[in-house]
Amino acid sequence: MLRNVARFLGLPFFSRAIGLVVMAGGFVQFCYDGARSVANNGLRITTLADWIHALPQDRTAALGQTVERIAPWADAVLLAPLGLVPASLFALGVGAVLIWLGQPPREPIGFLTGP
Repeated sequence: MLRNVARFLGLPFFSRAIGLVVMAGGFVQFCYDGARSVANNGLRITTLADWIHALPQDRTAALGQTVERIAPWADAVLLAPLGLVPASLFALGVGAVLIWLGQPPREPIGFLTGP
């Protein structure tokens, strides 16, 4: 269903392009975490909450107020556990979903496509 919506909006190319950029960012974050872990002689993982805290404070405060206004339950149920996810894995997952949404449709099996 999501693929049909993306195709209807004409977004397959942009979805694939943004997905590749996001996946590249996730890979860079993975390499950064690995280099930081080697340099510190211990496992260091950047979480999604660390990424969000790196944003300007006025933006994160506005985002927090918006979430509290729209869905007050979302902070405890969704955002707190999501903040513990490694940022590299989150970016790789989001990029993979965007690439999957932008795939061209498969040819049906058993139908002739040429003359």
